Amino acid sequence: MYTKIPIKNLSREEWLKLRKTGIGGSDAGSICGMNPYSNAMKVFHDKTSDTIEEQQDNEAIRQGHDLEEYVAQRFMEETGLKVRRSNFMYRNLEYPFMIADVDRLVIGEDAGLECKTASAYNADKWKDGEIPLHYIMQCYHYMAVTGKRVWYIAAVILGREFTYRRLEWDDALISQMTAAEQYFWKNHVEKGIMPDPDGSKACDEVLRQYFHTARKSAEIELVGFDEKLDRRAALLEQIAPLQQELNQIEQEVKLYMQDNETASSSRFKVLWSSVEKTSLDTKRIKLEKPEIYQEYAKVSVSRRFQIKSA
Repeated sequence: MYTKIPIKNLSREEWLKLRKTGIGGSDAGSICGMNPYSNAMKVFHDKTSDTIEEQQDNEAIRQGHDLEEYVAQRFMEETGLKVRRSNFMYRNLEYPFMIADVDRLVIGEDAGLECKTASAYNADKWKDGEIPLHYIMQCYHYMAVTGKRVWYIAAVILGREFTYRRLEWDDALISQMTAAEQYFWKNHVEKGIMPDPDGSKACDEVLRQYFHTARKSAEIELVGFDEKLDRRAALLEQIAPLQQELNQIEQEVKLYMQDNETASSSRFKVLWSSVEKTSLDTKRIKLEKPEIYQEYAKVSVSRRFQIKSA
């Protein structure tokens, strides 16, 4: 049902290149529109671009990686089950664009384990047996690739609790997910056709990466957008008074707080903190030390998007 690709001795760059050859578990929720932090356009860019993009490095990601072993240990303590590392990437034979790099396999059971960490801020997303949707899709993707009938997901809510869930094979869900991934791979990745945008910040970032520089004086005819731009104008008319009301409420709270940093009620806590920022006086450097300014000056290019009536 699948082939196994050894990954234990791969370099970081080799592993990242391998990930570009198919749809992984963390991509499934994005393609199916269930990931609040990513989407199909971002996955398309990841799979088709020539660059090997490192995963963003921040404290939350580091903790998630470093605590993976701890989560697995807590899972074994809580359930009595034993788990082991796989050290392989799996590729589905029927759908070779579907790949899986799993956290752990359960010994003695046709099952796997996905390890997660969550901040206390996101604890509500795990309450009453709930699981974030994109994590659910990740686990079902792993089932689809490996054929395993059960996938556990375990999570440590930092500073609060440990929890785990058991997901079982679902024919209808896995069939729909596989169809969505196949459509995405065949009609977008293989054909080099970017998916439609969805209004998210992730789409803004992808568009900036692809089309970061405008060709001077290059102009095309705008076809088929008049109704959408009329709708945009109507939306702006609705948003403007709401934005002003929002600003007014915030201004009233600031006036009430004056120079106090915090204001609290039984329902809200408002912070209006001072933030110190050190910056260089570039105008002065350019005037007094022009040779240093020229040596370290960096030109950045961005694009300004404007819509005007013809």
